[in-house]
Amino acid sequence: MTRAVPVPHRWWALAVLSLAQLMDIVDNTIMNIALPSAQTELGFSIADRQWLITGYALAFGSLLLIGGRLSDLFGRKRLFMVGLGGFAVASAVGGAATGFEVLLVARVAQGAFAAALAPAALSLLSVTFSDDPGDRGKAFGVFGAISGAGGALGLLLGGLLTETLSWRWCLYVNLIFAVLAFLGAIVFLRPGIRPARVRFDTAGAVTSVAGLAGLVYGLGNAADNGWTDPATLITTVAGVALLVLFVVIERRAEHPLLPIRVVLDRVRGASYLTLGIAGAGTFVVFLFLTFYLQQTLGISPILTGVAFLPMIGCVMIGAVVSGTVLMPRVGPRPLIPAGALLAAIGLALLTRIGTDTGYASTVLPSLVIMGLGFGLIFGPVQNAATSGVTASHAGVASAMVNTSQQIGGSIGTAVFSSLAALATARYLTAHGTSHGAAATIAGYHLVFWIAAAVFAAAALTAALLFRNGPIRVADELQQTH
Repeated sequence: MTRAVPVPHRWWALAVLSLAQLMDIVDNTIMNIALPSAQTELGFSIADRQWLITGYALAFGSLLLIGGRLSDLFGRKRLFMVGLGGFAVASAVGGAATGFEVLLVARVAQGAFAAALAPAALSLLSVTFSDDPGDRGKAFGVFGAISGAGGALGLLLGGLLTETLSWRWCLYVNLIFAVLAFLGAIVFLRPGIRPARVRFDTAGAVTSVAGLAGLVYGLGNAADNGWTDPATLITTVAGVALLVLFVVIERRAEHPLLPIRVVLDRVRGASYLTLGIAGAGTFVVFLFLTFYLQQTLGISPILTGVAFLPMIGCVMIGAVVSGTVLMPRVGPRPLIPAGALLAAIGLALLTRIGTDTGYASTVLPSLVIMGLGFGLIFGPVQNAATSGVTASHAGVASAMVNTSQQIGGSIGTAVFSSLAALATARYLTAHGTSHGAAATIAGYHLVFWIAAAVFAAAALTAALLFRNGPIRVADELQQTH
């Protein structure tokens, strides 16, 4: 086999792709900080506020597979830049919004352009670092550190911008990220070789969009209105049925939107499943721990973001060490289970929190352990999920990474919110309504324990499904940058 020639300026390309990834991840949490202030200024309801989250999630989750396939068919760099430009424009419109309707349209547009941007960025990373396992491990270590730490950084940045400037800057800040990444893309990203024209899988696109939209909406509605609500039942069941139909269509399509062999490969399948399980568990850390710090301990949004900084540092350490030193030598099988077990331990330790416990004695040790665990998960699993696939399918394989995380997060939102509400209600029934704070803590304890079990399940899944040894990179991927 002829060794592939390294892509010129690829470490600068990594910086560009990481910056775009950071923008995407930060936006997911920064808006959670901004929305209460936006609600006060623009005067919309709590139900409307939820639609600003749901609208983004629906557009992003339902269009990811199409975004990944379009990057394969029409060029990864081209779609990456379209995603950046569109995301920036949508952010500017949202930041200047004078009413709820404009802000909602902007959030939906952000989700749609993010669905083009995210898989294009990950597939560009995969094809850029396809010649050397050591450099590939380093690159995915950095990218994984960004993926794992971006959410916590969004909390810090959101609190800082909201308190010192305005909630609008939580959207305007995306322009800085996008302009820098766009200019860097022009200089440092290679256009790549576009594959031959093929017919677009319209039937697969329609069923995937409708199915994913139904599933994401149904799960989101379950978090707000419960599992027995008609909207939850109808949309969730319809979404699952349409996704089953999508699989049937893809197995028979001449040029499928998602070739089934991409998912059925043992390493990639293990990666997607692990990402889905971990995505459900990771949701708990940011949402419920943020609630605890702000609502129970009374910490400001800025200090809440600062409180997550130790975890950010540990994520980066874990991701860089695993990607640079360990992944090229031992592969994902020992790393991902170890990371998931560390995350499980960290979550189990969070069950020590109470209404008057201190940050340093209870929360900080858990954040450190979870941060190291997340660092061992995200870089290696993203690396494995995009390895061993031809360049013509790198985009859709990358889209499955984001889709797995999105679906896992949606399931986590629905399930853990319901469990927390149930545990809180039972505690109040047993001890009386005067124990509201203790009842809330009881809800947190339950979800932390179950999230710990979820990560333990992710560890077992990864240990059983991943192969021993370093991963392989497809020859086709090396030859068609």
